[in-house]
Amino acid sequence: MSKIVFVGSNHAGTAAINTVLDNYKDNEVVVFDRNSNISFLGCGMALWIGNVIDGPEGLFYSSKDKMEAKGAKVHMETEIEDIDFENKIITGKNKNGEEIKESYDKLILATGSLPISPNIPGKDLENVQFVKLYQDAAQTIERLKNPDIKKITVIGAGYIGVELAEAFKRHGKSVTLLDLASTCLERYYDEPFTKMMEQNLLDNGIDLRFGEKVVELKGNGKVEKVVTDKGEIDTDMVVLAIGFLPNTSIGKGKIETIGNGAFKVNLKGETSVKDVYAIGDCATIYDNSKDQTSYIALASNAVRTGIVAAHNACGTELESIGVQGSNGISIYGLNMVSTGLTVNTAKMFGFDPEYTEYEDSQKPAFMKHDNNNVKVRIVYDKKTRRVLGAQMASKQDISMGIHMFSLAIQEKVTIDKLRLLDLFFLPHFNQPYNYITMAALTAK
Repeated sequence: MSKIVFVGSNHAGTAAINTVLDNYKDNEVVVFDRNSNISFLGCGMALWIGNVIDGPEGLFYSSKDKMEAKGAKVHMETEIEDIDFENKIITGKNKNGEEIKESYDKLILATGSLPISPNIPGKDLENVQFVKLYQDAAQTIERLKNPDIKKITVIGAGYIGVELAEAFKRHGKSVTLLDLASTCLERYYDEPFTKMMEQNLLDNGIDLRFGEKVVELKGNGKVEKVVTDKGEIDTDMVVLAIGFLPNTSIGKGKIETIGNGAFKVNLKGETSVKDVYAIGDCATIYDNSKDQTSYIALASNAVRTGIVAAHNACGTELESIGVQGSNGISIYGLNMVSTGLTVNTAKMFGFDPEYTEYEDSQKPAFMKHDNNNVKVRIVYDKKTRRVLGAQMASKQDISMGIHMFSLAIQEKVTIDKLRLLDLFFLPHFNQPYNYITMAALTAK
């Protein structure tokens, strides 16, 4: 029997905790979390804020009570003040100021990430905020009820920023989406796809301000203007959605990290400190598309790393098979998914990328109902021919298609093998020469 202590209980932590509780019932499990809730699905925040779903209840899939019913001891709203890695003792302080000490045999860190706080004057003005936690979303919804908040500026045009822009527009607000980058979603898509999303946002009344650097936020107590290097934007509320950094101060100087501060782990989730594991957004992960250790903060990755580390902490050897960073977004009915590398990121990581692109209706033309065009781009290495990434966009639900490309990257499948891949045909679903087959066939 081992005593396993967890720090953090959101996606990665919850997956790891449940893996231990469900499969290794003889172990003692102790959980620390600084928050007042467990397992909040942050990826559903924009749906809640935009009134697409009725409320936040369905965004939680675990709780303190559920974990304790399985035998865990859970300390909520408790800040970790010290970890003595040599003597294996963790010290925390709860909301009542009481000190809590726990020894451990194995320690699993699931401390997640923190939103990037830009160093700009005025960021502490009222109605300037982040949207990451349940409490942030609840505060945002409360502010949207204020009739004086008519104009909202979202700074950061990644997935969260774009989703929030749509959510605020659903409330009838005037929305500006601003980013230093030249477009939106550029980490995940090449230009033909980012342009599709840009046009989609413009068509739905969202003001786009790309290639602008925020210099200052101005206001008398409350934020009133966003000042950029190209002008000023009147605003009543600002949401900072610039990105996230791993939350790793708890092990600073003691656990090996990579450049951005994430705990460096091996395929078992082990850190450089014996009997200490790190999972989820605070840790690295192996990226099969780059063939190297990387940092990819996604909920799906968090769950997988939690499962792997939990088994290893309990004595069952299990290695991660790596990830491809598969992701997706749906905005005003435009569905976009991607996995692996774009042409631009492939160049950044030393590949000589080529791509093939194809667009066609998903089903034969005689299928008049629910039949929209699908655009696909497959990125592959010019020398080895292996698939490096893929991007797809459609008004159809094309989400399952990206999983095939994810597996192709993982297994180092070549673009040539995709040409004759056994893809079945039925008019209800696709064409005899479907967009994936045609993209592969027309590759150089």
